[in-house]
Amino acid sequence: MAHSKRYNELKKLVDPKKLYTPEEAAELAKKTSTTKFDASIEVHINLGIDVKKGDQQVRSTIIFPHSIGKAKKVIAFVPADKEKDAKDAGADIVGGEELIAEIASSGKINFEVAVATPDMMPKLAKVAKILGPSGLMPNPKTDTVGTNIKKMIEDVKKGKVAFKNDATGNIHQSVGKASLSPKEIVENLNVLIDAVRKVKPAASKGTYINSVTLASTMGPGIKVDPAKLA
Repeated sequence: MAHSKRYNELKKLVDPKKLYTPEEAAELAKKTSTTKFDASIEVHINLGIDVKKGDQQVRSTIIFPHSIGKAKKVIAFVPADKEKDAKDAGADIVGGEELIAEIASSGKINFEVAVATPDMMPKLAKVAKILGPSGLMPNPKTDTVGTNIKKMIEDVKKGKVAFKNDATGNIHQSVGKASLSPKEIVENLNVLIDAVRKVKPAASKGTYINSVTLASTMGPGIKVDPAKLA
């Protein structure tokens, strides 16, 4: 794939053989972000896991200390007596069986995070084929199913994100916007790395974090020294 002249110029600023400190990488990611919009700074973490084995899947949730962008649009599947709590906590769309039936018939998804009370999970089975492929099915492992609907919604609105490895053993996650300071980007990155280390599968042998690469949207990849991360 041919890259733009701008991309090739930015690439010259990055030494592909060098492992940068997190601070240097954050500075460079900001410098190589010259899009007209406030670009995302993303991290790509390659893990030493066997993705074919169910006991080596890596997933968890975190709340970043610094905002990584706009608050996500939240839908709450709750019984009628919890609808007010969900609305008060900041849910954008609230409802029960009628809402589920509406999604089942339209197939439309106009939200980014779905939360639900446990009693709604059997009813959500009819939209599992719509929500599942988009990673939107509420799940206790990502703290999106529970009785404390208020806390779940508030955490998402504060910037709680769920991460998991993909089919190639990589985690791709935004850790901020180019408008953040390098220090704030590094603090967000450290929170993510710490969370990834905490959920290291017991069955994973050898090197766990193989590589960490930082990049801005449309910018070149910058290799970060994993040993220098908190």
